[in-house]
Amino acid sequence: MRPSEIFRKKHELWLSMLFGAFSVDNEEIYNILYDFSMIEFRHLKWFGQKLADENIEISFDREEMSYKAKSNFELLKQLIANIDMVKELYEDDADPLFKRFVTDENYFISKLYNLLKDERNDAKIRAFDKRRELEGFELDEIQTDALTLFLFEESYKEYELIMIYTYVNFYTKDKELSNIFIDLIDESFYHLKSFARMMAKMGILTMPRVIMERVYKFEDLEKFLLEGIEEEEKAKIECKKLSDAIKNDSLSRFFDFINYQENYHISLMKRALNKVRESGE
Repeated sequence: MRPSEIFRKKHELWLSMLFGAFSVDNEEIYNILYDFSMIEFRHLKWFGQKLADENIEISFDREEMSYKAKSNFELLKQLIANIDMVKELYEDDADPLFKRFVTDENYFISKLYNLLKDERNDAKIRAFDKRRELEGFELDEIQTDALTLFLFEESYKEYELIMIYTYVNFYTKDKELSNIFIDLIDESFYHLKSFARMMAKMGILTMPRVIMERVYKFEDLEKFLLEGIEEEEKAKIECKKLSDAIKNDSLSRFFDFINYQENYHISLMKRALNKVRESGE
């Protein structure tokens, strides 16, 4: 199989592991799956860098994948099958990168099988039942609609930013710029996790839509950063609106917290913008 196809399958495997983690209530299983998903993301990043260095085309296009399950055990079996399928695609057992993929994923499978041995680990998954209720919070229909729209839009935005900055970083030679992009990726992961876990608790967890190539394969990094700063400013306004609209101190404080973090993201992007203008990258 072509390396670009293996990259696509690794992308799909990472997302199925990540959103599988988001979907479960059991904190132990969630933490295990989330940790494994972050290792899969490192696989994707390392493999993408290898392809970029070899001038092999990279795309974040993907097919429909199975990430929904009715129970924890159904999910674990599904993930084992996904891992086994991708493992079959690795062609060069002597390559240290593929050897790392295989040894990591052999461990993932053994750990998931161990979880399946204990019936106490099984439970119904409610992340997709569309109940639109957040346990412990009394929200009216207008507040629920506002929160739902915000979570859908922002979870997609954070996934999109993770992928854009990852792609740009494959081709960035400047260390300072690279460090800024890595910080922005890490911050977007935290926001995505926070929003997706809230969506799961409301029964509205959804995989972000596919990113169009023109979004991340752009010619003008300066223009992208300028537009990104503008988007972050808009996101701050929406976050503040939501914080004000939801009459709940705990939720309002959370969205204020996210809003204040966006201030620093903007400052990071402005630093990157200045660096791009200085270096002409």
